[in-house]
Amino acid sequence: MASLGRQSDKSADLGRHVGNVMSMTSPERTLILLRHAKSDYPDGVADHDRPLAPRGVAEAALAGEWIRANAAPVDAVLCSTATRTRETLARTGIEADTRFEDSLYDSRPGIVVDLVNRVGDDVRTLLVVGHEPTTSSLAFGLADSDSDAGALERMTQKYPTSAIAVLVTRQPWSRLEMGSATLVDFHVPRGA
Repeated sequence: MASLGRQSDKSADLGRHVGNVMSMTSPERTLILLRHAKSDYPDGVADHDRPLAPRGVAEAALAGEWIRANAAPVDAVLCSTATRTRETLARTGIEADTRFEDSLYDSRPGIVVDLVNRVGDDVRTLLVVGHEPTTSSLAFGLADSDSDAGALERMTQKYPTSAIAVLVTRQPWSRLEMGSATLVDFHVPRGA
């Protein structure tokens, strides 16, 4: 993966994880797919540069709280270069090795899988911050027949901003493909 930037906080370079060919004996890995939070539509601002709306700022923070409470600590992040995805990640408060990828903006599920396939197996929990319709298409495509029926049903209804799909797999990241993960949860963080 080409480095397109780095978080301004304590994030290290995800590159140390990329290309790691060390194979582990079927440990479980967690993939978290987060759609960016609600964005604003300021006049004269290109789509790539749209910031979060006030509601998005609050919901991104709620997404971060939910991820920390319900998933293993995030080891690495792949994030679109769009302003709203960067701001979503920053507002989650999740600090992990981060790679900003231009190819995640206006992407397709296969592109995301290719990026995930390059992540080293020392990464146990990977967060991908992206856009629709790719995020929902990827979650549905990866989900195997053992996936949680309730989570699938909620995802079918809508994959709104800030929504989080959590999938687990025993495959090394390099072998992740469609139908090779189990959807275990789907959550939409909303304030009271």
